[in-house]
Amino acid sequence: MPGRVLFYVQHLLGIGHVKRAAAIVRAMTAAGQPVTVVLGGPDVPGISFGNAELLRLPAVIASDESFNKLVEENGREIDDAWRARRREELLGIFASHRPDILLIEMFPFGRRQFRFELIPLMEAARARRPRALIACSVRDILVRKPRAERNREMVETAREWFDLVLVHGDPNLVALEASFPEAAGIADLIRYTGYVVDKQRQPSSDGAGNGEVIVSAGGGAVGAPLLHAALTARDRCRAARLPWRLITGPNMPETEYRKLSVTAPTGVFVERMRPDLPRMLARCALSISQGGYNTVMDILRSRARAIIVPFAAGNESEQTLRAQLLQQKNLIWMVEAEELSPDRLGRAVDDALAGRPAEASGINLSGTEGTARILGSLRVTAR
Repeated sequence: MPGRVLFYVQHLLGIGHVKRAAAIVRAMTAAGQPVTVVLGGPDVPGISFGNAELLRLPAVIASDESFNKLVEENGREIDDAWRARRREELLGIFASHRPDILLIEMFPFGRRQFRFELIPLMEAARARRPRALIACSVRDILVRKPRAERNREMVETAREWFDLVLVHGDPNLVALEASFPEAAGIADLIRYTGYVVDKQRQPSSDGAGNGEVIVSAGGGAVGAPLLHAALTARDRCRAARLPWRLITGPNMPETEYRKLSVTAPTGVFVERMRPDLPRMLARCALSISQGGYNTVMDILRSRARAIIVPFAAGNESEQTLRAQLLQQKNLIWMVEAEELSPDRLGRAVDDALAGRPAEASGINLSGTEGTARILGSLRVTAR
């Protein structure tokens, strides 16, 4: 029987990490692997971890897109006492569950603020007899750190603690080295799983998406500029007579959601969430979105015509690089974040509707099964 997995997942701003983790977990449990998920962020409506056991740590989020300050859901900044309590709760979970495999989302390539609990957690995994294997779950593209010592620290931490680095991508599209040249130093640890695509299809009974322009903002915390630009662009492009659907995401501030709802004209629908979004994309006229991992994978799988306006505030480079690579392969149309305006977006809509839908043949979109297969084949005895 495959070894028991403890999967640590911490999301801070968006919901993409949780959606990807949930799809992976469902594939693992379907393959007969027992999984316990430890979730460190707030609840995300509409996301299911299937048959896995789900445990929640005291939730923490980033106060804004700079990720410089971590706060509780009530907005209070966390302190050392809070960290100590959460660390002890996490270590207690590890001690009671005695997993064979410890799977950590993103760290050491992100989540550095959580070293206070992750280093002790990995120490506990190493002290377990037989020792628990330690694996990292990380997306295809990293946000480049401007300081060389931070990038070296990632490599050193991976080499010191991890048995495996699971990269949820396909090197035929983009290798980890494209955003993290230091990956050569951990080449022996890296296994590419393929891209994680959520194959769970929620039923859709209202026909939504058919022939529509769908504008989606992922989690929505930073998606207001795109949705407002799209709303104005509608009357400046050839798609003005098509129905448009704006999906704000659960984290869009209520004031922005109300503003969009009030100003939306006839023929424009504004909704917070659509669990059936992947199904809607398969029958839409056009998708307009930010370049988050999960949305892009849904676009490729559904072969929808798509415009991507990548989020690029602060040091964020991940979405821009992915969109550039896809544009080079003529799979999407891209509007740079700094170029976003109703007129620019309207021109892109006209170009995209006149072009051909995406054809993603040759890209490995079986990352859920690939991850489950790799973890299910691991020997769960100490090295």
